[in-house]
Amino acid sequence: MNHDALEGAARPRGGRPFPKGRTPTPQARATVARLCAGLEPRRDLLIEHLHRLQDALGGLTRDVLAALAERLRLSQAEVYEVATFYHHFRVLEEAEAPPRVTVRVCTSLPCALAGAEGLLARVRAALAADDGVAVEAVPCIGQCHAAPAACVGRRQVAPAEEEAVVALARAGATAPRRAPAHGAPPQPHDYAQLERLLRGELRPIDVLRELEASGLRGLGGAGFPAWRKWATVAGQPGPRHGVVNVDEGEVGTFKDWHLLAHDPRPALEGMLIAAAVVGLRHLWIYVRDEYPDVHALLEEELRALRERLAVWQQRHPHAFGDPDAPRPDGTRALLPAGGPAIELRRGAGAYVCGEESALIESLEGKRGLPRLRPPIVAQRGVFGRPTLAHNVETLAWLPTLLRDGGAAWAAGGVRGRSGWRRYSVSGRVRRPGCYLRPAGTTLRELIEAAGGMADGHELYAFLPGGASGGILPAALADEPLDFDTLAAHGAFVGSMAVVVLSQADRARDAAASLLRFFAHESCGQCTPCRAGTAQALALLQDEVWDRERLADLSQVMREASICGLGQAAPNPFDSVLRFFSHEVTR
Repeated sequence: MNHDALEGAARPRGGRPFPKGRTPTPQARATVARLCAGLEPRRDLLIEHLHRLQDALGGLTRDVLAALAERLRLSQAEVYEVATFYHHFRVLEEAEAPPRVTVRVCTSLPCALAGAEGLLARVRAALAADDGVAVEAVPCIGQCHAAPAACVGRRQVAPAEEEAVVALARAGATAPRRAPAHGAPPQPHDYAQLERLLRGELRPIDVLRELEASGLRGLGGAGFPAWRKWATVAGQPGPRHGVVNVDEGEVGTFKDWHLLAHDPRPALEGMLIAAAVVGLRHLWIYVRDEYPDVHALLEEELRALRERLAVWQQRHPHAFGDPDAPRPDGTRALLPAGGPAIELRRGAGAYVCGEESALIESLEGKRGLPRLRPPIVAQRGVFGRPTLAHNVETLAWLPTLLRDGGAAWAAGGVRGRSGWRRYSVSGRVRRPGCYLRPAGTTLRELIEAAGGMADGHELYAFLPGGASGGILPAALADEPLDFDTLAAHGAFVGSMAVVVLSQADRARDAAASLLRFFAHESCGQCTPCRAGTAQALALLQDEVWDRERLADLSQVMREASICGLGQAAPNPFDSVLRFFSHEVTR
């Protein structure tokens, strides 16, 4: 692919003999050349270059950033604004020494319930004398089932104990462990449904019909019907692209991590089935930086998958070619010759990049700022081309759905719902984890599946959909947890991240924790979200809440924010005012 032609890569302007800004030293140029060897000097790979440098150097000096800008033929301002946007890049001040290792302790709600603040304080005290170690409080790192959780360098530690975290930090043993760190190796997988498609036993129209019959909806949070999204992208002129969104940063969410860490192959098969049906030329898998184990596993799996694609092309040559060139018999190639190009990308710590247009901006090497709509990404996505974006669980269901039939998969639901769901369950239960249950399962049934409430705890409240989905009282524990079922209560399931609270907790404290998260993660692009989250957080510190001001903030944020972050951020405090007003009034 000619990325320069698609994205309008920077060019020397006006014949200027050198760029504006700092002139990099020869040492910085040599460092960048050495550490970034093998990476094409493309603008869309800016974040990958920054990771290479950060991993090796521990931080990014202005001199190194200037040399990188020169290498990529970008302005220094462009490189600097990207490096300072993402939480996991450390831009160093003059003469500032980079840390030898960075310890990140999660303090989001599930980890806070498990004592994360105390862990953070103890780790800071134990490492206070070590100038080479930086200790930071960070938002959710997707290990809520094993809270409290931490990352030492690029190694997840969950559950995290002070002694283990301190020992790893002092030893500098920070390389990621290869997934699966918490289960058996992936089982053999034959890609049988993809083979059916390649040999012509299944046609693209057959797959779309099964998708429609199944009622499968996007399981990353939005719940848009999958078949309709596929049909929309397939109806756009080529080339068309695809994105696998593994940036599940919603507080309490870890189901995509669970799926990939234990067996990534159903999701990879689903990705290729989608590529064949919709006619996708290029695929990107965007993995959040908090999942280094999954990233390492996917690197191995993609090497094997590229070898399989060569075998499949030999076995089914008619299925490969130009997906956008109709053949005389009226058919088309399902996959490009050699298979679709597949790129594995690494996020850099930005919750907002879970929003698909912000993720696409990040893929293009920019700050992860959500785009205004219309157009939707199905019409204008990566590099301006029609793009099919899905999360891992949605894709992972495709092999099962095609094997058993869409109607059979839909019949798995209960209480009038369609299909199956994976619920991330954390908080005050005996066995936090990822639970596969029929769509329409209730909270009470999920708690039973998780071994009941933790000893000494009684159900008080719960989050049905992570930070964004609101906070509901125990009285609603028998409501079905699925798309649209909680709208009458001002809540939604979103990514189905269920956090259980007990009589030991207060809903107002949970709401304040969630607003701290939203204020920290707001990209700052729009004032309603940037200022609204900060103002709401300040108001939540008062013993008695100002209901009128909070209601005004909620309305402005919901109606005027660009993306779902600002639109959903009021849900926690709106829920408290609706169901737990006794906690915030005299």
